[in-house]
Amino acid sequence: MDPEFTEGDFTIRSADGQTFRVFRAILAASSQFWKDLFSIPRPVLNSALDSPNTDDDVVDVSESALTVRTLLQFTYPISDPTITSLDHLVPVLEASLKFDMQDATSKLRKLLISPEYLQSSPTRVYAIACRFELYEEAKIASRETLRSNILDLPLSEDLKYISAYDYHRLLDLHRQRVAAALDLLRITPNIKCPQCSLTHYGNTGTPKWWEDFDMRAKEELHKAPITDTIFSTRFLARSAVAGCQRCGASILESYDYLLEIKASIDKLPDTI
Repeated sequence: MDPEFTEGDFTIRSADGQTFRVFRAILAASSQFWKDLFSIPRPVLNSALDSPNTDDDVVDVSESALTVRTLLQFTYPISDPTITSLDHLVPVLEASLKFDMQDATSKLRKLLISPEYLQSSPTRVYAIACRFELYEEAKIASRETLRSNILDLPLSEDLKYISAYDYHRLLDLHRQRVAAALDLLRITPNIKCPQCSLTHYGNTGTPKWWEDFDMRAKEELHKAPITDTIFSTRFLARSAVAGCQRCGASILESYDYLLEIKASIDKLPDTI
């Protein structure tokens, strides 16, 4: 028996044989699913839960002990459990949705899109959200995937559970945003360097710093169609060094225009 759940009027037995004594009233209050099941005859209850038991006090579930324990900790009036990984979270979320435990589901949905998981595994979070039809979470995760080249990210087992349509939508988001961002990355006649952009005939050419910036910025946008890197001081400094002695001053004079480009890219659609 699980040491944390030893009292109650009902027993849940996990797939790996761990038993949990729980109070029907708490489960019924947390879920319409349990409330309805407790109101019907026991043979029907066993059938609904795929339980072979005939004991009126015990029901078998297909979830592991860790999943059952975590879900009960979210349900009981005690401190919420610590979710240690997405591998831990997914089966608990699946069980919470299965048993229609709305409060637990709400907490788990917030955990799914916590910064820790969005930053480390955005594509996986997107796949999990799509799998369980959590559309708001899928949108949030899709935005975070823009920070990486999704084709270079590790293959996730969670992708097995989503449709080709959902995966194509993510690829399409990246493709369209890259194309739109590249289209906005244009030089204007006002961008010039007093030294390297002058031609022999008095015409104005492209400053060397812009040539370097344009080439590297396009490479970065193909990888991740966001502006964090390409408009950073460090990125622009490299272009200044790649140009002539007066390119640094030209970049400073052109900074307002660069910020306009940045703002335009930032306004592009960023979710599925």
